[in-house]
This record gives sequence, C-alpha cells and structure tokens, in this order.
Amino acid sequence: MTNLPPDLPRLLVLETWLALALADVRRAIAAAEQREAERQRGIQARPEPPAWLLEMGLNRAAPPVHVHVGDCWDTGGRSRGISREEALQALTDGTPACTHCRPDTALGYLDG
Repeated sequence: MTNLPPDLPRLLVLETWLALALADVRRAIAAAEQREAERQRGIQARPEPPAWLLEMGLNRAAPPVHVHVGDCWDTGGRSRGISREEALQALTDGTPACTHCRPDTALGYLDG
C-alpha cells in the first residue's frame, strides 16, 4: 500500500509536483550527458604529447638541464616539447640525458 492522499485535489497537486520534479531530473540528465559528450570530445581533440622534452634552466640564460622522453615522470615544470632532431642536437651539444627515462638510449644516441 502507498501513502497517497485519498482526495482528488491533493492527488492532482502531487501529480503536478511529480511532473515538475521529473522535468527537473530530465534536464539534469540532459546537462550531464552534454558535459560527458564535451569531455569525450576534449579527450579526442587533445593533441598528442611531445615525444621528447627539453627541461630548461632556472632563467633564460641558463643552459638546458636535461633531455627527457615525452612521458618521463621527472620532467619538472620548465619543460617544453622538442623534435627528435632537437633532442639529438641537445644531447650532442652536451645536455645530459635524464637518468630515469634514458632518452639517449631511446634515440639510439651513442656518446662520442
């Protein structure tokens, strides 16, 4: 048994309230679906991460600190994406390779 009121006026008010509440729920569902679709579009439109990173020094005059593989966990906040050729050139110019991700090995770079 449900605990509904027995009289018609209160049942009609309850029906109206439920219809309004259902409309609110449907709007909330539509908004959540739109947010999820936008999130998925954002994931699909996200650019590929760089394959190689150059960790910069503390200021513009400081030399680069390390060369990293693009997905290295130890890149710091001063890294920028570089091409394979730039990574090889940086290693050739004496920028150290990260000891964690070993970009020199990944690039096939042999020192000397």
